[in-house]
Amino acid sequence: MRGRIVMDMVQIATARTPRSEVLSIGRSRGACSKRSFIADQRGAVAFETMIVYVFLVAFLLMPIADVAAAGFQFISGWAALRGFGQYIQYNNPPDPANPGTWESALQKKVAGYTISNLQVMCGTAACNSGNVTLPPKYFTFSTTVTLAPIVLRSVLCPNSCTFTLPYSERIQ
Repeated sequence: MRGRIVMDMVQIATARTPRSEVLSIGRSRGACSKRSFIADQRGAVAFETMIVYVFLVAFLLMPIADVAAAGFQFISGWAALRGFGQYIQYNNPPDPANPGTWESALQKKVAGYTISNLQVMCGTAACNSGNVTLPPKYFTFSTTVTLAPIVLRSVLCPNSCTFTLPYSERIQ
């Protein structure tokens, strides 16, 4: 009984659907008439998919990849500076007024980034024999990051693709 009710509902539903868009082979003079191609546009989706894919790659994915690569470069540069700052916390200069001897014994390359402009700051100026009475407060140093964008060169690198990242670490 239950199967009979389901069959009746299916027959009623199919009887109510309009079938005007369905073409029989007898009415349309063959399978390749112009009217059948207009009614059936399954090939248009395949063609539009290629256009959408090219648009997505060229105008969305490539610029996002450039920004992501630049972000990774800056993050790794900051991580190298922070690692060097932690390193010099344990290797303080014996004489802040003369950091030349201390500076030559330090490693200058961290995670592929060269550390430069290392200074010990006494107050607001670099430590020297004139202000050595002030206690050393922090170190300053920097590194350079070079970007290599593919699409967004004019946006990410207006003048140069080399950026200097300054950093300072407090003496504890």
